[in-house]
Amino acid sequence: MELEVRHLRALCAIADTGSLRKAARQLGMSQPSLTTQLRRIENAIGGSLFSRELTGSRPTPLGRSVLCRARPIVAEMNALVAEAKQEAGRATGARLRVGSTGSQAVAGWLRRLRARFPDADTTIHIDVWADSLLRMVAENQLDAAFVHEAEEAPLRVPDGVRRRVLVAREPQFVALPATHPAAARPLVTLTDLAADQWMVDPALDGQEATLRRAFATAGRRPRVVYGDYPTAADLVASGELITPCRPTATPRPGLTIRPLRDDPLTLRLSLASRTTDPPTADALFHDLRDSYLEAAWASAAYRRWLLRNDNPLLRARDGMLPVPPPAREASA
Repeated sequence: MELEVRHLRALCAIADTGSLRKAARQLGMSQPSLTTQLRRIENAIGGSLFSRELTGSRPTPLGRSVLCRARPIVAEMNALVAEAKQEAGRATGARLRVGSTGSQAVAGWLRRLRARFPDADTTIHIDVWADSLLRMVAENQLDAAFVHEAEEAPLRVPDGVRRRVLVAREPQFVALPATHPAAARPLVTLTDLAADQWMVDPALDGQEATLRRAFATAGRRPRVVYGDYPTAADLVASGELITPCRPTATPRPGLTIRPLRDDPLTLRLSLASRTTDPPTADALFHDLRDSYLEAAWASAAYRRWLLRNDNPLLRARDGMLPVPPPAREASA
């Protein structure tokens, strides 16, 4: 077996993420396929490149030696591809490439960007891994990326990339069955939900650690299962479990969204761009801010939270609310 650039990319991804599962997700392949590929690479080289530990996969001394040679090759190939794409973009017309982790603000952001840059070919890349999006910005595969960051999983920001904070502490709400006793309250506490079964998505870095830390602070221990949120919505509505959710999430029949008292679960939202692109980045940020506010205002629960906390998000550049507010609703 001859080593190819794709094999070197796989080794770098495993080392960067510290996990075969995360590396497979980043590379767009299944974990069993990546495991098989790693085994073949190790057989070709003649030694183990990673040690499998409870905390993840760590390079062996041989692995570190191979990675020292692999990283410059992968970086050079990434630069070659990015420059070629940039030249192709210049030949075919203007291009605007943005990325995002999941957010209800993305649709409005794209709508505004296409209105601002009508002659550009605007594309969106969605990825659950914020670190992958940051690397794509650094390697000129994206012009900007809207990312979130959990306190328990700080992002690795590459050189040449700057982040502009949109929301320093976005409160995470909870989705619970409409029949749950806590659903009748405007604010709920973790203690109210301590006996329930919680679901977290293992693909979202830091979420489980954040949830367990918040429960530990409250002197409780959560019952946690794993799954994906599209599937979870049906299970929540049927009364089987509870999930954390973004405050901009849309309620559905049988499911209620409520804020948590004292906001024990939070995310930091920011826009990442290259340090060499400030004018375009400013325009992208302003459109993202307006789109996020639009999504926030559309959520009754989040709107009440913003008003109750007199959140700085409500102040546009001229000091006015971005949209005329309805009559203030009763706060908890």
